[in-house]
Parts: sequence; C-alpha cells; structure tokens
Amino acid sequence: MVVPSKRLETTDPAAISDWHASERFCQQMARREAANFYWGFVALPRDQRIAIYALYDFSRQVDDEVDLAGLAQLQERLGVHRDRVRRCVRGDYGDPVMQVLARAVQRYGIPESELLALVAGVEMDSYRTRYQSWEELREYCSLVASSVGRMCIRIFGCTNDAVAFARADDLGLAMQLTNCLRDVREDATLGRVYLPQEDLRRFGVAEQSLLDGQPSPGWNRLVAFEAQRARMLFASGLRVLECIPRRPAVCVRTMASIYERILARIEEAPELPLRKRISLSKTEKLTVMLRSWLSV
Repeated sequence: MVVPSKRLETTDPAAISDWHASERFCQQMARREAANFYWGFVALPRDQRIAIYALYDFSRQVDDEVDLAGLAQLQERLGVHRDRVRRCVRGDYGDPVMQVLARAVQRYGIPESELLALVAGVEMDSYRTRYQSWEELREYCSLVASSVGRMCIRIFGCTNDAVAFARADDLGLAMQLTNCLRDVREDATLGRVYLPQEDLRRFGVAEQSLLDGQPSPGWNRLVAFEAQRARMLFASGLRVLECIPRRPAVCVRTMASIYERILARIEEAPELPLRKRISLSKTEKLTVMLRSWLSV
C-alpha cells in the first residue's frame, strides 16, 4: 500500500511514531535481504546505519523490478521509481523506505543524479544482455554499483572528495565483477551474459557451456583473468578506507572482505559458479566482521 505523500519534517506525534515504524521497516527489510552487506551495516553509528538501510532497500526494490515486473511493465515501474526519487529529493515521501531515504538525502547531500544513475543501470538489463568489452561492462557496473558506493561515502562523511569517490568507484566495480563471476550460470539462465564477449572469445569459452554447467577448456583461464582484474580493483578501491572514519571503514572492510572471500573460493575452484551459487556461512561472515574491527 502506498500512503499519501507527506512532508519530511513534522512535530506531529502520529508522524513521529510513523517515522519510527519506517525505521523498523527499513531495518527489517535490510536484515532480510542484505545477506552479505548487513554484516557491515551493523558497524555503523545509528544515524548512518538507518540511512544505509534505506539506501540499500531502495536499491533492492529497483533491482528486483527486472525479474518481478517483466519487460512489458518494466518501463512503467522504473518510471514510478524515478518519480519516487524526484519527490524524495524535494523532501516528500509516500512509503517507509522513501521517508527514511528522504531524510538521508537532505542530511548527507545525496544528489538526485546518483539515485537516478542506479535506476538507469537497472534499466540496462531490460535491453542489454551482452557486453562486448570490459569498458562496456564497466559502464553498467558503474551505474548499478559505483553510484551506490558514492552515495555510501557521502553518508560516511565525504562530500566533495574526488579521491574518495574514485576509490569508491573502483570498489564498486570490484564487487560487481565478483557478482558477475559468482552468478554466471544463474544469469545465463535468464538470458544474460555479463562477462565480456571479447574475453569469452579470447579464452575459447562457449556461452552454451555456462548453461550446461560444463566448463570449456579455457574456462579456468578466463576466471583467473577476470579474478585478477577484480583483485586490482579491490586493491585500489579499498584505499577508500583512508578517507572515512573508523566505524564506516569497518563497515566497508567487512563487506569487501566477504566479497574477497567469495572471489577466493572462485579462484580455488573455478568450476563452482557453473554448478551453484557460492556463499559464506554465518560463522564465516562473523569471523570476517570481527577481523575487520581488529584490522581497521
């Protein structure tokens, strides 16, 4: 149910109660949906944590449209999300996620363009199922991942730091490329191949092998090549930790380390993504989180 639009700031007791309900909604959704990211979120100070919950939840809602709405209705649904963004930036909201996100937009100076970039990236999945080169894939990853990274570090306190933004961009690319490797078979069943076509040709990997779950002779070399690219991006992107306070740095270190561990699993057993989706256990994620607190 979409509730009537309301102004962001109010002293009405009923609205204040509604605000707390919206916070709980965002937290519960993030906890339910953010299997990897939530372990990093818990390190944040409360205000930043609530803002990140809302940002993640909005991202999740937009991303889900590709698979839930169907291509025939996708443009209409994405139009709804663009309207939610524009109203949110004005301080209006019509649902719990946008109520909390609207306050974050005002407090942390999140620009409309970065929220709309995320919608544009998701829209690409409606008309583009192949990427000829890394530069083409990089454009997609920048929209769906690096834009979110930029918004996160704004919440963490970086407003106009070009170096921090560049490092956040690289970290977003590293994590999204890891996603592409991890989800390669699942994506193929949906008709999408994110790994660059020029790389598939270079290593002699047939697209049908992604669906069959049977690695081509060059599959292991392709995985090693893409993993090395991701490693280089992680090395650059993690330098964003130098630009943000300790508790946000623990958050970022935790999330990145979970993805680095997934990448390491893929490097150790390149055929695994062709058989199943790789994930870490709760114990492994807890270990990563604790080590992040000790290392940052």
